[in-house]
Amino acid sequence: MKRALVTGGSSPIGAAICRALAAEGLHVIVHAHASAARAEALAAALRADGASAEAVAFDITDHAASTAAVEALCEPSPIQVLVHNAGAHDDVPMAGMSEAQWRSAIAVSLDGFFNAARPLLLPMMGTRWGRIVAMSSLSGVIGNRGQANYAAAKAGLIGAVKSLSQEVAARGITANAVAPGIIESPATAAIPAERIRALVPARRAGRPEEVADLVAFLCSDRAAYITGQCISINGGVA
Repeated sequence: MKRALVTGGSSPIGAAICRALAAEGLHVIVHAHASAARAEALAAALRADGASAEAVAFDITDHAASTAAVEALCEPSPIQVLVHNAGAHDDVPMAGMSEAQWRSAIAVSLDGFFNAARPLLLPMMGTRWGRIVAMSSLSGVIGNRGQANYAAAKAGLIGAVKSLSQEVAARGITANAVAPGIIESPATAAIPAERIRALVPARRAGRPEEVADLVAFLCSDRAAYITGQCISINGGVA
C-alpha cells in the first residue's frame, strides 16, 4: 500500500484531500501542528470508514523537527505521495507589513515545502515512483492586494515544483502545483455571495472536494505524464 503525507491535513481542503486519497486506497498520514486534535479525529474517522490512516503533529516551519519527523515516518517504508497543503495567511498591505508577518507566510508555505519534501525524496526515488503536489493559490499566479507575503510564498512553490520535476522525472516521480481560487471554507465565508459572482465566471465558490479530486488524480498512475505544471482550479478566473 502506498503511503501519502498530507501537510495541513486537518484544514477544509486538506481534509478533503485526505479523504480523496484514502478512497484511492492510499495509507494517509494526516499532518497538523496547532490542530493536532482535528488531525487525530480525521484519521480516526477515516479508519472507521475502513481506510488506512494515522495522524502526526510537528511544526512544519522547524527544519530540524520536520526532518526528524519525516525521517521517522519513512522508516517503515518510503512515503511515495506528498501533498503540501499547509499554509498561513497574515494579510496586510506591504507598506504596513512587519517582518514577522512576511516571514510567517513564507515559513509555512515555502520553507515548509522544503522541510517536508527534502527528507523523503531519496527514499521515494529509490522506489522509482512518486507524486508530489504543492498547493499554491490564485494569489500566487496573479497576485492579490494585501497578500504580498502569501502570494510570494505560493508563487515560490510553483518555481520549486517546476525545478524539482526536472530533477526527479527520470525516477518516475512527478511534481506539480495546484492553484485554487475562492474555495468554500471558514476563511472565505465572509465574502458576500454577490462579490463572488462578480469575481468568478462560474458565479460560485469552489468546493474542497473539487480541489481534492484534482489532487487525487495528480497523485494517481493516470497522471504519470503530467509534471512540472501549475494547474489552476478557480471557476474561470483569468
